[in-house]
Amino acid sequence: MSSYASPLAGAASAHGRAQTLAYYVAFIALGLATSILGPTLPGLAQNTGASIAGISTVLTGMSLGWMVGSFVAGRYYDRRPAHRLLAGMVFLTALMLGLTPAIQRLDWLILVFFLIGFAGGGIDVGGNILLVWVHGDRVGPRMNALHFFFGLGALLSPLFVAQAIALTGMIAGAYWLNAVLLVPIALFIARIPGPVNPYQTAPTTVTTEKPATIPRLPVVLMAALFFLFVAAELGFGNWIYTYALTLGLASPVSAGYLTSLFWAALTLGRLLTVPLANRVRPRYLLAADIVGMVLFMTLLGLAPNAPGVVWVASAGMGLAVANAFPTLMNLASRHMPITGSITRWFLFGSSLGAMTVPYGIGQLFETIGPMMLVVVVAVCAALSAVFLVLFLRQTRTRP
Repeated sequence: MSSYASPLAGAASAHGRAQTLAYYVAFIALGLATSILGPTLPGLAQNTGASIAGISTVLTGMSLGWMVGSFVAGRYYDRRPAHRLLAGMVFLTALMLGLTPAIQRLDWLILVFFLIGFAGGGIDVGGNILLVWVHGDRVGPRMNALHFFFGLGALLSPLFVAQAIALTGMIAGAYWLNAVLLVPIALFIARIPGPVNPYQTAPTTVTTEKPATIPRLPVVLMAALFFLFVAAELGFGNWIYTYALTLGLASPVSAGYLTSLFWAALTLGRLLTVPLANRVRPRYLLAADIVGMVLFMTLLGLAPNAPGVVWVASAGMGLAVANAFPTLMNLASRHMPITGSITRWFLFGSSLGAMTVPYGIGQLFETIGPMMLVVVVAVCAALSAVFLVLFLRQTRTRP
């Protein structure tokens, strides 16, 4: 099996550690902004007078913005100082989160979350590629740690929502708290100089391959894997709150804690896989993820009305999808250079999955029923197994 030889050897300097910390706190901000939407969908629907199917268009708007932001930022990071954009994206997220509770029209809310998604795409592609540029071949456990901090932020947001509802009966406090927390993160990132694109400044260190020579099919297959794993993660994470409410399995407050359980398990799973990143091959970690998703969706499908089962399935799904995103990045870095121009296609796939599948689940909720959440996530898991095999076969036969 061939692998791509990275031109980087890693960074252990104090400056490199400061850059790494900047990406970690940026991903905390990303997690805070991403996971707040799921448990606040019913509240946002009430604020705007929209139905559940109607409010699901906010998910689509956010994912479309994520896709556009990834594409725009990917090219920017390859050519210009990175941390200015990264800090600006975090600040834009804070501004839009602060405005959200005041929005009473669905079309304006879609625009606000499009901008949150736009900023999120810039943070996402930036954190992933910049961490590789700083640490190179030693990025494996640090990549898992990066996504652990995303999970940490994603864990906190539903807790803020549950507390805001318990104390005030409204979701506004959670949005305002998140907005306030993101401002110092943006200021911290802006103070630290970013890394230089090593593929642009030292092309002679790339042994045999350059971005232009990378075959398209492996990139497409990797983008499809990002699509499926992110679709399963966000489809479940964004709709398990509404699923539990619709079936009468939880109250509004306990459903918020149920969502937090999913993100807590995801965060714990990413922490547990940090030491495994250099010891277990990415393909085996991804295979375990797929088996876990199928197992817990089967459990939820067999006992959909059992309150205890939905809690077990939420925790299990969080563990199952925990390391998928960083492991896909680690797998890709073995076979191709991680530049903005290539990584943005991975983020295109993940954004497309986040845009289409949660939206589709929202439409099916009212027309068919909440069990479509289980069916859709299970289908995503099965297809991800197919595309993983295809990717491994393609990369094994590459010259």
